[in-house]
Amino acid sequence: MAIKKLRVRGHRVVLNRSKKGDFGITLLLIILGALMFLPMWYLIIESLKPLGERNITPPLLYVMKPTAQNFIDLFSNINSTWVPISRYLFNTIIISVAATFGCLVFGSLTAYALSKIKFPGRVAMFKMIQWSLMISSTITGITNFFIFIWLGWLNTYWISIVPVWASTLGLYLMKQFIDANISDEMIEAARIDGAGELKIYWQIVMPLVKPAWLTLLVTTFQQVWNAGASSYVWSEQLKTFNNAIATISGVSAGAASAGSVVMMSVPILIFVINQSKIVETMASSDMKD
Repeated sequence: MAIKKLRVRGHRVVLNRSKKGDFGITLLLIILGALMFLPMWYLIIESLKPLGERNITPPLLYVMKPTAQNFIDLFSNINSTWVPISRYLFNTIIISVAATFGCLVFGSLTAYALSKIKFPGRVAMFKMIQWSLMISSTITGITNFFIFIWLGWLNTYWISIVPVWASTLGLYLMKQFIDANISDEMIEAARIDGAGELKIYWQIVMPLVKPAWLTLLVTTFQQVWNAGASSYVWSEQLKTFNNAIATISGVSAGAASAGSVVMMSVPILIFVINQSKIVETMASSDMKD
């Protein structure tokens, strides 16, 4: 009886598929990737089109005479308001960085406690966190509004920053990754050697779960960056770049497209740099999508 030879690629045994099967899967992934990239490509093209080309019907998926005028109009239109563009950018950066940093710190600390510290109600608490993932933020809108009034956070930076610190999805990812990659024996050995909980968290856990907190950093930053200012903020000096783009979208469609390209470029760049870590975290936390 003939034994089928295993296929090896790069000194590793790969799935025993035919070359035609590999080609078919690769082709399918290329097609799906192109379809997913199409909206992004169209937005970039729209930001480079002059006025005459944007009015062509049906719209073209290429630009004949690219121009940077839309980007010039974007900054000139925003600067024509009484709030300068630098203020909008400052608000976006400060909110995104502060919210992401707090979410990373509190999420990782809570995940470590739920994973490696034995205390009463630990399992029940984690179950509540899992169930909270199914609750829409719209349901808690009225309750949150009264809490924000009581805290005096309306029309402040805090209302856009602090709620992000309680992200249950990030906490869930961190907890699952710690469970899968750090053994209880390692933590107990560190405790026997005299290390405190904060020292174990900072010097042992965080370096070993770098893919998880990088994923949390990227996803949280992307979410906050694209969200804009809270609906509970009405002062123009506290609003974000997203709000400025929405304001000028009725004045110039080209400038609005240019603004959207500027907004999406930063999260995409951060994601591309850390994409391998994000895939590793999703696999370790049993999340497929």
